[in-house]
Amino acid sequence: MINDVKKWLKDRLSEERYSHSLGSEEAARELAQRFDVDENKAAYAALIHDNAKCVSTDELLKIINENNLSVSETEKQSTKTLHAPVSAYLAQQELGVNDTDILNAIRYHTIGRIDMSDLEKIVFLADKIEPNTREPEFREKIIQKLNQTNNLDEAILLCYDATIRSLLDRRLIISPETIEVWNNLIY
Repeated sequence: MINDVKKWLKDRLSEERYSHSLGSEEAARELAQRFDVDENKAAYAALIHDNAKCVSTDELLKIINENNLSVSETEKQSTKTLHAPVSAYLAQQELGVNDTDILNAIRYHTIGRIDMSDLEKIVFLADKIEPNTREPEFREKIIQKLNQTNNLDEAILLCYDATIRSLLDRRLIISPETIEVWNNLIY
C-alpha cells in the first residue's frame, strides 16, 4: 500500500517536493520514536502532508471554495499555506484517510493551531527539519533546541520565532492564528 501512496505522490509532486516528503517521513519517524507517538501515523502523515503543494493557487482556492473547507480569510491571502487544508482534503478523498489525527496533522502543518496533539507537533516539526531540502543551519538550531529541552513546544516556538521575524522583515501579513499559537505557547 505504501508503494502505491508513494507512486501517487511522485505523480503529483516535483522531484524536490517528493524528496522533501520522503525526508519529512524520515524525520517524523525519528521524532515519533523519541516522543512516544505512533510512528506509523506520524510517518504516513508526514509523507503525504504536502500532496497539494504543486497545485496552482487558483486550483487550491477552487477546491477550498467548492468543498467548503474551513479556511480563514487571512489564510486565503497567504497562498503559501493553502496547500495544507487541500492536502488534508485530498488525503481523505483520494487516499481514503479517515483518521482525524492524521488529517489534522496534515491540515495544520503550516500554521499550526492552539492545543496541537503531539502527532500534529511532530509533523509540523518534521516539515521544518527534514534533511533532504531544508537549510542545514536552521535545521540544526531546531534539533539542538530539541536536544537541550526535549520539548516539542520549545522547538515549535523557535520555528514560530523565525517565521514571524521573516514575515516582519518582508512586511507580509501575519495571520491571527500564528499570533494566537505564539501567545499560547509562551504562556
